[in-house]
Amino acid sequence: MAEICCGVETAALKSCEPGSRAARRRRMEIRRLSFVAGAEAPAVEDEPSEKRQRMDGGSSSGSAEESGTTPGVSPSLDPPIMASAELGTSGRRPRFGMAAVRGRRRDMEDAVSIRPDFVRRDDGVSARHHFFGVFDGHGCSHVASLCSDRMHEVVAEEVETLASGAATSPQAWRVAMERSFARVDAEAVNGSGERPSQDCRCELQPPRCDHVGSTAVVAVVSPTRIVVANCGDSRAVLCRNGAPIPLSSDHKPDREDELQRIEAAGGRVIYWDGARVLGVLAMSRAIGDSYLKPYVISEPEVTVLDREEGDECLILASDGLWDVVSNETACDIARMCLQGGGDEEEEVAGGDASCSDAAVLLTKLAFARHSADNISVVVVDLREKWKRAPTTPTRKNS
Repeated sequence: MAEICCGVETAALKSCEPGSRAARRRRMEIRRLSFVAGAEAPAVEDEPSEKRQRMDGGSSSGSAEESGTTPGVSPSLDPPIMASAELGTSGRRPRFGMAAVRGRRRDMEDAVSIRPDFVRRDDGVSARHHFFGVFDGHGCSHVASLCSDRMHEVVAEEVETLASGAATSPQAWRVAMERSFARVDAEAVNGSGERPSQDCRCELQPPRCDHVGSTAVVAVVSPTRIVVANCGDSRAVLCRNGAPIPLSSDHKPDREDELQRIEAAGGRVIYWDGARVLGVLAMSRAIGDSYLKPYVISEPEVTVLDREEGDECLILASDGLWDVVSNETACDIARMCLQGGGDEEEEVAGGDASCSDAAVLLTKLAFARHSADNISVVVVDLREKWKRAPTTPTRKNS
C-alpha cells in the first residue's frame, strides 16, 4: 500500500508525547486499527459498478496518459491521501483534517472545500462562520470542481443579503442554502463552470457534459450553530456525547418519498445494478445532470442544529466511506483519534494532527473494506475548548 502523506508539519502519523495511561492506551488502539486498516486489499479485475451507468457501453474517451493512471495497475491508495489540519492557535477556528484518495476508481472525481472564516461582516471582521464541503462527482470531475470553487462564495453572498436579525434564524439559513444550491446548479447546467483540464474526459461538449454531475454535502460551523445542506448520497454525521447523529439523509432513488417525487414528475426508477433514475443515476438529487431533469433535482435538505457542550466532532464524507463504514464505527474512530491527541503541548503548538489522523484512518479502513469508489473524508473538532476565542492573554512563566 502506498505511503500516506499528510500535509501537516509532521510527515507521518505520529503518536502524541506520553501522557496518562488512558492516553497511551488510546494511542495503542489507534495504531492497532491503523495496522488492520492498512492491510493490502486484493486486486480486482474490472472497475467496480459506477454511480452513472455508461450509456454507450464503450470505454472512456480519456487515455491513461490523460487521466494520470496506468492500465492494469492494482487498486491502491495511489495517488496518496492528501491531509491537512488547521494550524491557527487563536481558538477562533475549529481544528480540522481531511483525506481524499482515488481508491479503485480510474479517476479522482471527488472534491473537498474547506474555507475558514468565509463570511465577513460589513466592517470586514470575521463572522466566525466556517465552511466545509465534500462533492462527489460522477461522469467527470468538473462539476465537483465547480462546486468546490464556487459553493462557499455563493453561500456567503446569500448570507450577506439577509438582514442581520434574520440571518440568525433557521429558516433564513434554509432559504440561503436552497438559493445557493440552485445558483451553483444553474452554473453547472449552463456551462459557466467549464474548466478544461488534462483530467477532464468528457471534453465539455454536449451531450457528454450533460451527463456530468456531483453530490454536495456542506456544513457551516459557527460558535453556536451547525448548518448542514445535502444533495445526493454524501453524508454528514455529528458525534455528540459518544453517539452518532446523522445530519443528512441519503437521496437514493428507492427512498419512498424520492421514488414518489420522481414518478410524479413522469420519471421511472429502474433496478439495474441497484435502483437508478431511468436506469442511469444511482442518486435522486445532484448538482448538474441536466439530461435527467426534472427527475434529478438540486434542492438540498437542510438541517440547522444548535451546538451543545457534548459535541465532539463532525464528519463529512463521500459514499466511498459510508458504503462500507457505519456511522457508529466512523464516530468511534474519530473520537479515539481526537482523545488520543489532546495533550496540552500539541494544542499550543497548533499541529493538531489528530483530525488528519482520523480522516486518514477512516479512508484507509474504507479502502481495506473494499470500497469501490473515490473516498473523501473531512473531520472537524467541535470540542468546547476550540469553540471560544481566548478573552485574556496567555501568561508566560517567569
